[in-house]
Amino acid sequence: MRRKIFITALAIALVFSFAFATSPAIAAQKVLKWKMTSTWPPSIDLIRADYAFVEAVNQLCKGRLEIKFYTGGTLMPSYEVFDAVSKGTVQAAGDWPNYWAGKDAVFDTLGSYPMGLTPMDYFVWIFGGEGHKIYEEAYGKFGMMYLVTGVTPMECGIRSNKPVKSLEDLKGMKIRMSGKTQGKLLKDLGAAQIAMSGQEIYQALQKGVIDAAEFCSPSCDWGMGFGEVTKYWAVPGWHQPASVMGVMINQKVWDSLDEDLQKDIRLAAKAACVKFITGQYYDTIEYTQKFIDKGIEINRYDDAVLDRVLKLVNAHTEETAKDNPLFKKSIKSQMQFKKDFAQWRSMEAPFSFGFNPKEYPNLD
Repeated sequence: MRRKIFITALAIALVFSFAFATSPAIAAQKVLKWKMTSTWPPSIDLIRADYAFVEAVNQLCKGRLEIKFYTGGTLMPSYEVFDAVSKGTVQAAGDWPNYWAGKDAVFDTLGSYPMGLTPMDYFVWIFGGEGHKIYEEAYGKFGMMYLVTGVTPMECGIRSNKPVKSLEDLKGMKIRMSGKTQGKLLKDLGAAQIAMSGQEIYQALQKGVIDAAEFCSPSCDWGMGFGEVTKYWAVPGWHQPASVMGVMINQKVWDSLDEDLQKDIRLAAKAACVKFITGQYYDTIEYTQKFIDKGIEINRYDDAVLDRVLKLVNAHTEETAKDNPLFKKSIKSQMQFKKDFAQWRSMEAPFSFGFNPKEYPNLD
């Protein structure tokens, strides 16, 4: 009798378990699958921000969301990823905002800006201030959500085969340089901005198609072979004191997620940011030395050069702000942050994000 009761109970339990497992409520909890691509091919070190984001999402959102990542150029040409995410062809893609300045000038402020925010400025303005809201508003105009996944150190500066020690040395040069405002500045200085993808720079320098180029951080530039095709390095990188990496997510896809999943994806982006910025900064030690060991000559502009560049930047900033309210909103927010932070920055010196002591203790 007991055996019959046990078998009957077990059968009922199995029936209920099967019904529960196949119910619509449970089916809705199946793992979401996203495709994500990037503007960056594997050969460009900036793809590490995308790798870090995908790794963090797949760990934090395990059992709920899984991202399959396709490196730049595998699903579509790199510069088509903006429209692909906007239209929902893919759910997400990694980018650098300035590439889209032709769609709206505001993007020229969100990836980098000449004489603008430093890496730590961007970090604080985005996560501590109102920066993240401006990114969401800018990308929201095109049907996308945006999360920052990394900030680079200062862009290296101009690499060339003739020494650049002053702005006058740039006159007549053909320079590969990204950014809409950067192009206006080069024109002011008598140089020509040449647009080309990162993958094309090495050959263009090697063949003399361009006279000089900039791209990104020391590890990135070294990995792209610039130590083999240039002799001189002009610093600091006034054209891009920092660069922001991020991920575009289709807005309808984002809105379909529950609040918990959205929060975890935001946390994943922040985790990626920490991994990326610390890795990029630590790598400056090794890769700057590699350029020095290769015999690259480093020339530093004096302060008067930077003062002159700042005046030119301000003139272009004022002009663009007249025609684009969102550009004005973004750059005004950034400049207000710099003004508000100026008191502490001056008090913090010389310990503001680094201190080079005049001597070290003898520990040997």
